Amino acid sequence: MPGKQRLGATRFAILINETGYAQKTMKALVLSQYEGPLELTTLDRPQPQAGQVLVRVHAAGLNPLDVKIRAGKAAHAQHPLPLVLGIDMAGVVEAVGAGVTRFAPGDEVYGMTGGVGGIQGSLAQYAAVDADLLARKPANLSMREAAALPLAFITSWLGIVDRAHLQAGQSVLVQGGAGGVGHVAIQIARALGAEVFATASARKLALIGQLGATAIDYGAQSVEQYVQAHTGGAGFDLVVDTVGGATLDASFAAVKHYGHVVSALGWGTHALAPLSFREATYSGVFTLYPLLSGVNRAHHGEMMAQATRHAEAGQLAPRVDARRFALSDAERAYEAVADGSAGSKIVVDVD
Repeated sequence: MPGKQRLGATRFAILINETGYAQKTMKALVLSQYEGPLELTTLDRPQPQAGQVLVRVHAAGLNPLDVKIRAGKAAHAQHPLPLVLGIDMAGVVEAVGAGVTRFAPGDEVYGMTGGVGGIQGSLAQYAAVDADLLARKPANLSMREAAALPLAFITSWLGIVDRAHLQAGQSVLVQGGAGGVGHVAIQIARALGAEVFATASARKLALIGQLGATAIDYGAQSVEQYVQAHTGGAGFDLVVDTVGGATLDASFAAVKHYGHVVSALGWGTHALAPLSFREATYSGVFTLYPLLSGVNRAHHGEMMAQATRHAEAGQLAPRVDARRFALSDAERAYEAVADGSAGSKIVVDVD
């Protein structure tokens, strides 16, 4: 029976762990100094502890945050040296630790699982991962596509659903809609029944239209002009800022009375008077907090399960750069993220 086979596989995996499974080795990229080289190194393969699963990593998605961590410039996401980078991953469960019942060897999974706060990242053949951070990979997405989703989806969902409680029929403005987080935010908002608008540069307006949103050229129109053109001057129910800085200030000017602004980049000094005059509210999103603190990690797995549901319903698809990178040439992958040459998510093929 399927149930008995699944239980047998789980018990077998635990038995292997208890008999020295972790003594085997794996290849991983190790950073020994900030801004230094990524060195392909042989390490002991980790052993899943209670509540963890051992994942054979197939693909690792790279984010601008990964570049900042490597450079030692992300004070909010410090990762002690030596370190294995990589926040997003997709792979196959190899073994499970004590107490894990949601996953079994052979399950395809994905999530935002490490690369910060001393937790091993995804640029390695294997990772021992807190099972609460994982969800079943969408059946209709490749490993590469799945690895491109976690950070972008979680950041977007936290803002749009958890903070703003978006309702069908509301208007949403996504600032930076062609970016890694922005293009996912557009798809989530549309899946929830909102009328979606998004800002982008002139050369990326076509992508906004392809995603089903109304495109706004931020270089050709002032905030006042596009608010007047698309809302009759009333403003948007929700503004999702994925850019920060002056764009967050513009977001305060674009929201309607009693509306809401959410941002994952609310750093620096900002005047809140525009919000006050509109009796609008603001929320910040700190996507890494559960990884760094250990608090509320199960919600990350719950959000990734929502991503799977929307992806399999045809409502969510990540954009992945066509270039292929292996562990041995991941330096080039980091360069592609750092120099801005990637028009979509960079993914490293680990396995």
